[in-house]
Amino acid sequence: MLIPIYNNKDTIAAVVDEVLDFGLPIIVVNDGSDAATRVELERMDGRRPEVTVLHLPKNGGKGFAVKHGLRLAGERGYTHALQIDADGQHCSADIPRFLEACRECPEALILGKPIFGDDVPKARLHGRKLSQAFVWLETLSLDIGDPLFGFRVYPVAPAVALLDSFSMIGNRMDFDPEIAVKLYWRGVPIRNLASVVSYPEGGLSSFRMVADNIRITLMHTRLTLGMLPRVPLLLWRRLQK
Repeated sequence: MLIPIYNNKDTIAAVVDEVLDFGLPIIVVNDGSDAATRVELERMDGRRPEVTVLHLPKNGGKGFAVKHGLRLAGERGYTHALQIDADGQHCSADIPRFLEACRECPEALILGKPIFGDDVPKARLHGRKLSQAFVWLETLSLDIGDPLFGFRVYPVAPAVALLDSFSMIGNRMDFDPEIAVKLYWRGVPIRNLASVVSYPEGGLSSFRMVADNIRITLMHTRLTLGMLPRVPLLLWRRLQK
């Protein structure tokens, strides 16, 4: 289990407790959080042997933290890494479903497909739909149900191989859609699982509306240009299905 965290001191203990109920080892990557969050993580690290906390010296972004977590998972011999956010928005009760999908298709990237309630911020929802449309263009398919949802299972070896290649992959909120598209380009199959997502009142989000939307727009520009020379291969793959 891989949990990137940035200043989620009030929710991380509950998230970890829920995950531990499933008997999974946990890697928490502290992305340069504040002192209060660091104290909470050090307390957790000291009393829970199943939890490894990796502290990054400064904030590099969610994608930057996930990259470090995936590499550490690979070094420890883990074949898969189930990513869940530290803010409590993801439904941990769905973890067994993600694990079962992983067992059925171990070579696949298992992506959560969010089911939103009335509490979803409308601006986030509209931006998500636009990003989804771009990803369908970049893959010439509808295979990636939702590119931005952080509840997912990575096959570690192909993910780390991609990170270690010369391929540019963003370090912040552009990471989730970019790595999904580029793994798809490399032939990694995609499986989508619906999962309820909630936005608790007073919850802390690391999404920065202006900066992250600009970053995601630039990322989609890169991916669209990168898709053009891959059109014959992508079309061929569609014909084989």
